[in-house]
Amino acid sequence: MRALLSTTLMAVLLALTPVTASAVQPDEVLKDPALEGRAREISKDLRCLVCQNQSIDDSNAPLARDLRVLVRERLTAGDSNQQVLSFVTDRYGDYVLLRPPFKATTLFLWIGPFVILAIGGVVTALYLRGRKGAAADGPMTAGGDTAPLTEDERRRLDALLRKDKA
Repeated sequence: MRALLSTTLMAVLLALTPVTASAVQPDEVLKDPALEGRAREISKDLRCLVCQNQSIDDSNAPLARDLRVLVRERLTAGDSNQQVLSFVTDRYGDYVLLRPPFKATTLFLWIGPFVILAIGGVVTALYLRGRKGAAADGPMTAGGDTAPLTEDERRRLDALLRKDKA
């Protein structure tokens, strides 16, 4: 029983472990290991425009393959890493970069999540404040206003409380 549990746990952990496999095909690999290393480094920074959250190094999409080939062609032509990245971003825009630069056109990408988080926090605080105030004020009338207990309601409440104590 213990061995089965251990084996099952190991299988679950292996299934949950992220596996990163390169999609680079053997015919794409450059003969010069230094150039190939630079190509892989650049490819890891470029977004697959089809898959969107994968680098072109990890994607099997045909467009990602074309971009990998383009990167290697530019490197063999003598371009620096920055020149290759500039060439690709001139063609596809900053969106092709997995880490876009901080500038006016990408400002919302960098600040947007914090703005949305702040708005959510304010809305949550206002909601909780409204609930807390409503609970403390007592029963609501049909219009949403709170009304004090009538004398009859007060007597019934006192009777119920005395009954609970007894």
